[in-house]
Amino acid sequence: MIPRIQSLYLLAANILLAALYLSPFAELAGKEGKTFLFYLNGLVPGNTVNGGIVLNTWPLLAITGLIFALIFLIIFQYKNRPLQIKLTYLSEALLIILSGLLYFYVWKGNTLTASSYSFRLSFTFPLIAAVFSWLASRGMIKDENLVKSIDRIR
Repeated sequence: MIPRIQSLYLLAANILLAALYLSPFAELAGKEGKTFLFYLNGLVPGNTVNGGIVLNTWPLLAITGLIFALIFLIIFQYKNRPLQIKLTYLSEALLIILSGLLYFYVWKGNTLTASSYSFRLSFTFPLIAAVFSWLASRGMIKDENLVKSIDRIR
């Protein structure tokens, strides 16, 4: 029962979160030609090999890992659809909170380095993952309604 469309939506959401781990989601350009890249683990100088972390963002890393594990758990809760639906709603809320935190840390890094920022495509990955999670919850609700209608016929 795992290869349902809901599971594919949740898998797509997890792939987007994994891609967020690997790619920078924002770039800061300073006045003196310095560039900084924002990853989930922090703000790092962009034009040096090992310049160190300028701003540590471990809450982003922690909440992304929590959401990744939660979505992975949701995929295997297919026998308990009501719990699966509730956990999917929780993942949607956490993904929206993650998007807000991403913006907050970019703003904080902007004020810290006195530079201008530009978002990359990976900045939208949590919102797209929230849409996939919402689509999965719609499919789960349809499955639950179908099972209830079949039970009424018996």
